[in-house]
Amino acid sequence: MTKHWTPLAFVYLALSLAGLIGTWSFNILAIVGLRDFIGDWVGSGPAVSSLTVDLLVAAVASSILIIVEARRLGMRWGWLYVVLSGLTAFAFTFPLFLAMRERTLQAARAAAEG
Repeated sequence: MTKHWTPLAFVYLALSLAGLIGTWSFNILAIVGLRDFIGDWVGSGPAVSSLTVDLLVAAVASSILIIVEARRLGMRWGWLYVVLSGLTAFAFTFPLFLAMRERTLQAARAAAEG
């Protein structure tokens, strides 16, 4: 079960779960409250708009990293992390990708050691 799972991979998994639970707690509140999700992002003042731009730019850069790094390491379905981020949350999929990347790197290290 724990083959190729490093402590760092478990840290990334914990962050991934925190991202999923944290974002979807608020998403559910927005859905139940019939909120204008995009309108809340950009119309709630300069501080929220600044944070939105900050996170969107980081998410785009991280999405490029996911696709490039997954290809470089031979990880299948790397693009799926980017797609799933639109359905769940990037705070969930990015740390999940990092956990799977860590497993891939650990497997490569173990294979190199013989």
